[in-house]
Amino acid sequence: MVREPLTQTQIERGRLLGGLLRHARGDRTMVDVAREAGISVETLRKIEGGRIPTPAFFTVAAIAAALGLSLDDLLRRVDADTTATAVSA
Repeated sequence: MVREPLTQTQIERGRLLGGLLRHARGDRTMVDVAREAGISVETLRKIEGGRIPTPAFFTVAAIAAALGLSLDDLLRRVDADTTATAVSA
């Protein structure tokens, strides 16, 4: 099965998600958060940098848990930022 190319909105949402996770990490190291989330540092780096625009649900859930974020709040913030970006475009 061939995967459809990502839309610009999906790519932007991935960038926003990565930025929110990076901001929430604050002064914690990538190594610390990745270890707690059970993922590689490289995966965390790619998600934070927006290079994985559609990360797996359980990966995002693990990172959110490591950062003390609720998935509901994270989704609301990504949606709000996506809407604001679309309106200003």
